[in-house]
Amino acid sequence: MCIGVLGGGQLGRMLALAGYPLGLQFRFFDPSPQAPAGQVAELVVGDYADAGALARFAEGLERVTYEFENVPLSAVKSLPRSLPVYPPLLALEVAQDRLAEKTFFQKLGVPTPPFYPVTTQGDFERGLERIGFPALLKTRRLGYDGKGQRLLRTPAEAEAAWAALGGQPLLLEGFVPFERELSLLSVRSLSGQVAHYPLVENHHASGILRKSLAPAPDTPSRLQHQAESIALKVMERLEYVGLLAIEFFELEGVLWANEMAPRVHNSGHWTLEGAETSQFENHLRSVLGLPLGSTAPRGYSAMLNLIGLKPEAARVLEIPGAHLHWYGKEVRPGRKVGHITLRADTPGGLEAGLRQLEALLTG
Repeated sequence: MCIGVLGGGQLGRMLALAGYPLGLQFRFFDPSPQAPAGQVAELVVGDYADAGALARFAEGLERVTYEFENVPLSAVKSLPRSLPVYPPLLALEVAQDRLAEKTFFQKLGVPTPPFYPVTTQGDFERGLERIGFPALLKTRRLGYDGKGQRLLRTPAEAEAAWAALGGQPLLLEGFVPFERELSLLSVRSLSGQVAHYPLVENHHASGILRKSLAPAPDTPSRLQHQAESIALKVMERLEYVGLLAIEFFELEGVLWANEMAPRVHNSGHWTLEGAETSQFENHLRSVLGLPLGSTAPRGYSAMLNLIGLKPEAARVLEIPGAHLHWYGKEVRPGRKVGHITLRADTPGGLEAGLRQLEALLTG
């Protein structure tokens, strides 16, 4: 069985590596001939507007999925109607637009930061009057890893942000003074079977995920249940099939939805060594209609992104429980080029390993 994947980044690469033990084959579509997935599977290179390239990609496939949420909707719609595509198009449509996403959450009764749509400078001024400082001005589309957003604490910063981002659809959001950032990975199969991984605690710097801890330390069961209830509402409303990630802010025992990703997710990389079944394998199981695997954690795990640096493999692997995942990408400042997962049987063992890894990565 050949699975088509729109997007050829590292997430797609890891999907293929998880699928080969299941006897699957893969074909990727990406505009870049250097896409990492091309190192492990067939790669069709073309623009998403190229109908001929998309037709070549679709030939002989039995399922299509995607590894990032900014695939143009027109490209998905151009695929043969008889070719199943999961997650569904509606999920892609909602996740691509921050206004649609926040509105969707609110309709489900899920708490979100206050927000105001901005098209003109007048909208921006009215939004600031309503929301106040501090706030975040974000592009409605194509923002990730801190791109396309500005933190506004003063009128001067608001003026600079408008000068930088104005002239395109934007969203103004109130800043939530959160205690920590969490994410939940959930998966729903073609048959409606649902499974949830434990909540993950995430640490960001400059808008980029740096470290994830799983299960999230000191997390009461009611918070896990709250997150699972939200994910279930989202998946049922979207008739979802596949792996879904929802990012939350925790504030005074309440989860506020920040955003969702209809795909495998950076904060789920710990599952490669730290869960009974990885997020990548469970995504494939779900879209193929196979029984889902256990999401139970195997002890305590952490994931550290390698951003713009390539540590010496031997130095990483001499640390007990550490596993190195390299994406085959050229090292550039600010670019995710790999990650390290760390697994331990006890919280103390995880902390000790993290101290060694963080010392190594900071030089």
